[in-house]
Amino acid sequence: FFFKQKTAYEIKECDWSSDVCSSDLAVVRRFKLTDMDRLVIVHDELDLEPGTVRVKVGGGLAGHNGLRSINQHLKTTDFVRVRIGVGKPRTKEQGADHVLSPMSASTRKLMDVNVHVAADAVEAIVANGAVAAMTEFNGK
Repeated sequence: FFFKQKTAYEIKECDWSSDVCSSDLAVVRRFKLTDMDRLVIVHDELDLEPGTVRVKVGGGLAGHNGLRSINQHLKTTDFVRVRIGVGKPRTKEQGADHVLSPMSASTRKLMDVNVHVAADAVEAIVANGAVAAMTEFNGK
Protein backbone atom coordinates (compact mmCIF):
# COMPACT_ATOMS: atom_id res chain seq x y z
CA PHE A 1 0.00 0.00 0.00
CA PHE A 2 1.17 3.53 -0.60
CA PHE A 3 -0.07 6.57 1.27
CA LYS A 4 1.33 9.93 0.15
CA GLN A 5 4.85 8.64 -0.45
CA LYS A 6 4.65 6.29 2.53
CA THR A 7 4.64 2.53 2.26
CA ALA A 8 2.42 0.29 4.37
CA TYR A 9 2.50 -3.49 4.64
CA GLU A 10 -0.53 -5.63 5.35
CA ILE A 11 -0.20 -8.45 7.88
CA LYS A 12 -3.09 -10.90 8.17
CA GLU A 13 -4.06 -13.52 10.73
CA CYS A 14 -2.98 -17.07 9.90
CA ASP A 15 -6.38 -18.62 10.51
CA TRP A 16 -9.63 -18.39 12.44
CA SER A 17 -7.84 -18.88 15.76
CA SER A 18 -6.51 -15.30 15.62
CA ASP A 19 -2.90 -16.49 15.73
CA VAL A 20 -0.77 -14.02 13.84
CA CYS A 21 1.82 -15.74 11.66
CA SER A 22 5.32 -15.27 13.01
CA SER A 23 6.51 -14.97 9.40
CA ASP A 24 4.20 -11.97 8.91
CA LEU A 25 5.48 -10.30 12.05
CA ALA A 26 9.00 -10.90 10.73
CA VAL A 27 8.17 -7.92 8.49
CA VAL A 28 8.28 -5.78 11.62
CA ARG A 29 11.75 -7.10 12.43
CA ARG A 30 12.96 -6.98 8.81
CA PHE A 31 12.18 -3.28 8.50
CA LYS A 32 13.48 -2.65 12.02
CA LEU A 33 10.22 -1.14 13.13
CA THR A 34 10.89 -0.06 16.69
CA ASP A 35 8.54 2.91 16.81
CA MET A 36 5.28 1.12 17.59
CA ASP A 37 3.17 4.17 16.72
CA ARG A 38 3.98 3.26 13.10
CA LEU A 39 2.33 -0.16 13.50
CA VAL A 40 -1.44 -0.11 12.96
CA ILE A 41 -3.54 -3.14 13.88
CA VAL A 42 -7.15 -3.33 12.66
CA HIS A 43 -9.30 -5.70 14.68
CA ASP A 44 -12.80 -6.58 15.81
CA GLU A 45 -13.88 -5.24 19.19
CA LEU A 46 -16.55 -6.84 21.37
CA ASP A 47 -16.68 -3.77 23.65
CA LEU A 48 -17.93 -1.53 20.81
CA GLU A 49 -21.38 -1.68 19.27
CA PRO A 50 -21.67 -2.64 15.59
CA GLY A 51 -21.41 0.50 13.50
CA THR A 52 -18.62 1.93 15.64
CA VAL A 53 -15.00 2.44 14.56
CA ARG A 54 -12.47 3.85 17.02
CA VAL A 55 -8.75 4.59 17.01
CA LYS A 56 -6.68 3.83 20.10
CA VAL A 57 -3.00 3.76 21.03
CA GLY A 58 -1.80 0.99 23.33
CA GLY A 59 -3.92 -0.52 26.05
CA GLY A 60 -4.85 -3.93 27.32
CA LEU A 61 -5.67 -7.08 25.40
CA ALA A 62 -9.30 -7.41 26.63
CA GLY A 63 -9.16 -11.16 26.03
CA HIS A 64 -8.61 -10.68 22.29
CA ASN A 65 -6.66 -13.66 20.96
CA GLY A 66 -5.26 -11.78 17.96
CA LEU A 67 -3.93 -8.97 20.17
CA ARG A 68 -2.55 -11.56 22.58
CA SER A 69 -0.68 -13.23 19.71
CA ILE A 70 0.76 -9.89 18.53
CA ASN A 71 1.83 -9.10 22.09
CA GLN A 72 3.55 -12.49 22.39
CA HIS A 73 5.52 -11.86 19.19
CA LEU A 74 6.35 -8.18 19.68
CA LYS A 75 6.48 -8.06 23.51
CA THR A 76 4.47 -4.84 23.53
CA THR A 77 0.93 -3.50 23.22
CA ASP A 78 2.05 0.03 22.37
CA PHE A 79 0.84 -0.11 18.77
CA VAL A 80 -1.96 1.88 17.16
CA ARG A 81 -5.32 0.11 16.88
CA VAL A 82 -8.30 0.64 14.64
CA ARG A 83 -11.14 -1.11 16.44
CA ILE A 84 -14.26 -2.22 14.55
CA GLY A 85 -17.23 -2.79 16.84
CA VAL A 86 -18.99 -6.14 16.64
CA GLY A 87 -20.98 -5.93 19.89
CA LYS A 88 -21.00 -8.17 22.92
CA PRO A 89 -22.35 -11.71 22.94
CA ARG A 90 -24.78 -12.75 25.67
CA THR A 91 -22.01 -14.36 27.72
CA LYS A 92 -18.23 -14.00 27.81
CA GLU A 93 -17.85 -17.66 26.79
CA GLN A 94 -19.65 -16.99 23.50
CA GLY A 95 -17.06 -14.45 22.28
CA ALA A 96 -15.37 -16.65 19.67
CA ASP A 97 -18.68 -17.99 18.35
CA HIS A 98 -20.04 -14.44 18.21
CA VAL A 99 -17.27 -13.14 15.94
CA LEU A 100 -16.99 -16.30 13.83
CA SER A 101 -20.70 -16.90 13.18
CA PRO A 102 -22.38 -15.69 10.00
CA MET A 103 -23.86 -12.20 10.26
CA SER A 104 -27.36 -11.12 9.40
CA ALA A 105 -27.73 -9.25 6.12
CA SER A 106 -28.27 -5.94 7.91
CA THR A 107 -25.21 -6.43 10.13
CA ARG A 108 -23.16 -7.42 7.08
CA LYS A 109 -24.09 -4.16 5.33
CA LEU A 110 -23.09 -2.24 8.44
CA MET A 111 -19.77 -4.10 8.65
CA ASP A 112 -19.06 -3.39 4.98
CA VAL A 113 -19.39 0.32 5.74
CA ASN A 114 -17.24 -0.07 8.86
CA VAL A 115 -14.44 -1.69 6.88
CA HIS A 116 -14.34 1.38 4.62
CA VAL A 117 -14.38 3.70 7.64
CA ALA A 118 -11.56 1.66 9.20
CA ALA A 119 -9.54 1.96 5.97
CA ASP A 120 -10.09 5.73 6.07
CA ALA A 121 -8.87 5.72 9.68
CA VAL A 122 -5.69 3.86 8.69
CA GLU A 123 -5.07 6.41 5.93
CA ALA A 124 -5.59 9.24 8.44
CA ILE A 125 -3.15 7.61 10.87
CA VAL A 126 -0.50 7.23 8.19
CA ALA A 127 -1.01 10.77 6.88
CA ASN A 128 -1.55 12.74 10.10
CA GLY A 129 -0.72 10.50 13.07
CA ALA A 130 -2.78 8.60 15.61
CA VAL A 131 -3.79 11.59 17.74
CA ALA A 132 -5.28 13.43 14.75
CA ALA A 133 -7.05 10.23 13.66
CA MET A 134 -8.50 9.76 17.16
CA THR A 135 -9.87 13.30 17.04
CA GLU A 136 -11.38 12.69 13.62
CA PHE A 137 -12.84 9.20 14.11
CA ASN A 138 -13.58 8.76 17.81
CA GLY A 139 -16.27 11.43 17.87
CA LYS A 140 -18.35 9.84 15.10
